Amino acid sequence: MFEYLTSLNDHNLPYPDTIHPIVVHFVIAMVLFSFLCDVIGYFTGKNHLFEVSWWNMFVATIAIFVAVIFGQFEAGLAQPYNLAKSVLNMHTLIGWSLSGIIAAITAWRYVIRARNPQKLPIYYLGAGLLLTLIVGFQVYLGDELVWVYGLHTVPVVEAVKDSILP
Repeated sequence: MFEYLTSLNDHNLPYPDTIHPIVVHFVIAMVLFSFLCDVIGYFTGKNHLFEVSWWNMFVATIAIFVAVIFGQFEAGLAQPYNLAKSVLNMHTLIGWSLSGIIAAITAWRYVIRARNPQKLPIYYLGAGLLLTLIVGFQVYLGDELVWVYGLHTVPVVEAVKDSILP
C-alpha cells in the first residue's frame, strides 16, 4: 500500500492528475464573481449582492491556502527545466502574495460588513479591481506554465527524465 503513496505516475504525481488547478479555478471564479457582485450592487443599489460577495470572498480566502499548498507540492514534483523556472518562481511568489492580499481584503470586507452591510466604499471597489488585475496576471502565468512549458504533461516529464530538457 505504501508504494502506491510514494510512487509517481507518468505526470510525476502520486495521484492521477494535478489538484492545484482544480482548487485554484474555484478561487479565481469566486474572487471574480465577488468583485462583479460588488460592482453591480454598488451601481444598482441591490445591496443583497454585497452579502453574496462577502461569502464568496470568505470561501475564496480559505480555498486559496489549499490551492497554494497543492501548488507548492506539485511545483516541487514538476522538476521544472531552466526555461520554466523564472515563470514558476514568479507564479509562486504571486500565489503566496495573493493568499495574503485576499485574506487582507476579506478582513477589510468583514469590517465594512460589520459597520454597515448596506454600503460599500468606492475605495473597496478600487481594491477589488486591483485584485482582479493581479488574479488575471496570475492566471496568465499559470496558463503559460501548462500550455507553453508543459509542466506535469507526459511528454515534458519524460523529456526531463531522459535529460533532454536542461
